[in-house]
Amino acid sequence: MRRLTELEGSVLHTAEMAVAASAGADEGPEPLAGLITTALHRHLTRHRVLLVARYELALEATRRPELRAHYDRTGLSDFAGPLRALLAAAGSRTAERHALSLLAWCDGILFTCTAGTFSSTVPTEEELRESAREILTGILAPRD
Repeated sequence: MRRLTELEGSVLHTAEMAVAASAGADEGPEPLAGLITTALHRHLTRHRVLLVARYELALEATRRPELRAHYDRTGLSDFAGPLRALLAAAGSRTAERHALSLLAWCDGILFTCTAGTFSSTVPTEEELRESAREILTGILAPRD
């Protein structure tokens, strides 16, 4: 689990994260959509073995409490926490809830295109970017 966390953490480069982190709410969803697109497409095209390992460990964690604790802790600190910060910087008023929605969408795309119904299909970067943009536009829309 620790090694998987390290390997997954290296899929995105620090400079790519910095671009999305430095973008403000006035730049709209594009910087974050770009980061999400890059991460999803890299996982689906170059790191499928990591995805399979993650899903196998996630299932094993349902039977082993010590693995569940580590799985949840690293997921929250390494993925959900930074995503919440990026969403808040992009203008989300409820970054916790929005992070859950966005992570669920990302996990759904990754699972479906790795082990699910569309396992033989890899969406193009533009298809992923358009979907990410649509979701982020809804999440970041101003509310009355």
